[in-house]
Amino acid sequence: MTEYLTSSPEETEAVGEKLARAIAERPFAFVALYGELGVGKTAFVRGFCRVFGIDRVKSPTFTVVNEYRGTKNVFHMDLYRLKDEADLLSVGFDDYLGRRGYLLTEWSEKIPAAIPDDAIRVTLSRTDGDAGRRIAVAGCPELS
Repeated sequence: MTEYLTSSPEETEAVGEKLARAIAERPFAFVALYGELGVGKTAFVRGFCRVFGIDRVKSPTFTVVNEYRGTKNVFHMDLYRLKDEADLLSVGFDDYLGRRGYLLTEWSEKIPAAIPDDAIRVTLSRTDGDAGRRIAVAGCPELS
């Protein structure tokens, strides 16, 4: 596991960039994001996407999935509103697992059984009040 401490959204985005650069040669990766509301999951994804020339990243809270096309495809899911496995299947979750690109899921704690064993797991948590964040990345040997 690799850990980072950040003190601003920009620094959180930079950690997302670092992960994207580390796995840029992979044809597919599942990145499971964990963390409470407002902890910076979308900021992390914004930084990740920037590496692939994608600059318009928004939270998919109401759309559930945003597809971004850049030098690599990024599929950004927000699972917060999903209630069960049927909801997960209705958004095409299984289809995204078979596509080339990167699947990043916010609120991954809602789907523990659906997360692949080889997923990269990113946990964001608050430290030092509102601005501080601890970002723990597991399952990514390229960062070691």
